[in-house]
Amino acid sequence: MAVEGNAGQLLGFVILLAAAVLVVPLFKRIGLGSVVGYLAAGLIIGPFGLQLFNDPHTILEVAELGVVM
Repeated sequence: MAVEGNAGQLLGFVILLAAAVLVVPLFKRIGLGSVVGYLAAGLIIGPFGLQLFNDPHTILEVAELGVVM
């Protein structure tokens, strides 16, 4: 059961990184900064966009990862 929880977290981080890899270069090409691209990627996959992250605990963990990076 613990393996399933870790696999779900890993999938969430992969989705987050994939969104950042796709959105940030697009925003830089448009002429906006990379920070705006990261914020847009978060809005797209967050609870107000595609709703890939709905659990507040998961959102908190992802936000802490962003602060560390």
